[in-house]
Amino acid sequence: MRMKAVRVHGPGDVRIDEVPTPDIGPNDVLVRVVASGICGSDVTYVTTGGVAAPAAEPFGLGHEFAGVVEVVGANVAAIAPGMRVIVNPMGDGNGVGNGGPDGAFAPFVIVRNATRGSSILPIPDDMPFDRAALAEPLSVGLHAVNRADPEPGDKVAVYGAGPIGLGICFHLLRRGITELVSIDMSDERLARARALGVRHTINPGREDVAQVLGDLHGRDSLFGWSVIGTNIHIEASGAPPVIPQIIGMAPHAAKLIVVAVYHKPVPVDFQMALGKEMSIITSCAYPNEFPAVIEALADPAFDLTPMVSHRFPLDDFMEAFATAKDKDRSAKVLITFDR
Repeated sequence: MRMKAVRVHGPGDVRIDEVPTPDIGPNDVLVRVVASGICGSDVTYVTTGGVAAPAAEPFGLGHEFAGVVEVVGANVAAIAPGMRVIVNPMGDGNGVGNGGPDGAFAPFVIVRNATRGSSILPIPDDMPFDRAALAEPLSVGLHAVNRADPEPGDKVAVYGAGPIGLGICFHLLRRGITELVSIDMSDERLARARALGVRHTINPGREDVAQVLGDLHGRDSLFGWSVIGTNIHIEASGAPPVIPQIIGMAPHAAKLIVVAVYHKPVPVDFQMALGKEMSIITSCAYPNEFPAVIEALADPAFDLTPMVSHRFPLDDFMEAFATAKDKDRSAKVLITFDR
């Protein structure tokens, strides 16, 4: 049997190919994909033609997905056909959709050396697959929040209201952080942040970020520097001016958590950061956040529909990909499959 699958063939060259339906080995699981999200990393992989450099062979795209276990290898334990699951694409050494042959923009994807709780995580029967497919970006967001380690009373600014920034806001709200501000150049994305429950938003295209944050969180001075009261800054925008701006306005003992991927060096005023005793913390991926995210997704108190802006069938992937690249009108773009 053959199936359609999205693969990257080189820099800027992404195609919907006809490929063989995967045959699993004794330690593998075949998952029937129901919903798969387009990630900002997918855009970068297509631009680059690979994860960090052009790949030698075509590779599968798509790593944010949920579906149903279709076939289970003879040696696989505690996983059964028909099980509704989220797949951790990096679990069990896989790297689904991250440079290897297998990607989740396809009706079926093989999960190699699959184990329950690592690459294969069951979800409740009543959890919609569209919601479950948000687990990967929400895990990135949760890891950033865990690295920030916020406490009640902290004043937090989240830069960027794309899927990762919105996910960070979601987790901060669940932790009871009320002094929360979302910052983005897109009014559409800021509206999504407010729909999630964020009370204050800033558009730097027409508002002075330091001025508004000072109005909300207070002002002070340190060694002659004017500072604001926002003590946790989570950078998910990837905009080069943001980090220098944060260091310039942050108060004493502030935290800067960088979860955005920067493809070029960014200047850092370490004299100022030193004087302020700032903590500069990086956050990458999701070492062990998936179980907590599944618990969060099962919480009916939070409406996550603002995080999803578009849904497309696989045949319309090129339109979906172009939509995902348009940051002014898209949040999470999903590829959905008939069940």
